Amino acid sequence: MQGFNKYYPPDYDGAKHKSLNSYRGKHALGDRARKIDQGILITRFELPFNIWCGTCEAHIGMGVRYNAEKKKIGMYYSTPIFSFRCKCHLCSGWFEIQTDPQNTRYVVVSGARRKEEDWDPAENGGFAVIDTNDKTEPVDPLAALEKTTDAQTHATKVQAPRLEQLEDLSAHYNEDPYTHSLRARKRFRVEKKAEQARAEADKSLKEKYGLPAELTLERADDASAAAEARDEWVRARAERAGEGANKKRRMVMEAPVLAPPRRTSAASESTTSTAASSLRARILSNTARRTAAGSSGASILSPPIPRKGTSGIVAGIAIRKA
Repeated sequence: MQGFNKYYPPDYDGAKHKSLNSYRGKHALGDRARKIDQGILITRFELPFNIWCGTCEAHIGMGVRYNAEKKKIGMYYSTPIFSFRCKCHLCSGWFEIQTDPQNTRYVVVSGARRKEEDWDPAENGGFAVIDTNDKTEPVDPLAALEKTTDAQTHATKVQAPRLEQLEDLSAHYNEDPYTHSLRARKRFRVEKKAEQARAEADKSLKEKYGLPAELTLERADDASAAAEARDEWVRARAERAGEGANKKRRMVMEAPVLAPPRRTSAASESTTSTAASSLRARILSNTARRTAAGSSGASILSPPIPRKGTSGIVAGIAIRKA
């Protein structure tokens, strides 16, 4: 495993040296920063196009890399302009290439020349390339003047007053920030005290009448809250009425359908009554017989059980208690 610890000598003082590089007198970038005092940094630079060396007249292809001396030589608005000074690998000649932010390209300044590779078909016996989709219209001087006049009018009547309003507003808010802050904090304190007093009154009222803590109490002086509560009550009442109507409708739909009573003839009615009378008479006679047997001291434990003998004669056995 690679070690990441650093050796700190006994005479190293963190407050004095700040870092090990300053203690040893070296730059963090090492040998690349050997000319950093001149504003030069050694960096790796790749040729953006083909060039001819001005010293040995040798061709150097695009993409060849050099250890170039990078230096800032100017600014184009907020974009810096850098210079790359390279040494030819075929000779000891130096050439310099600079950035051109205005035209977004590189420019050979000295020591070499760029190889021009633009090919014109018209100059080489071919046909010139013509853009047939060019829809550029001729410039109308009157239209350009009208457009310029409209822009000036808009800037004078719309943009300038708006900028003045923004400047006045900014000056109003920044003229005395302490006073504005004091006024805002005072208003916040008053509102906070009123809110705390209202919360204490609501809490005492809930504890007095045993109301739930999450219940929201409405105040008579709050018109918006009263209107909201009224709307909520009306909505809940309408929902309850709708639920009742739906429940009644559901009960009616789920009720069973009763079959109509059947009509019976006189003969069937007489037969039913006769069967009921005979059954009743049998029950009464059995009850009277058991009562009489119990009063005489004899009881029938079990009725005679018919059994089938070997000779095919059925015998009945009755057990009586003496």
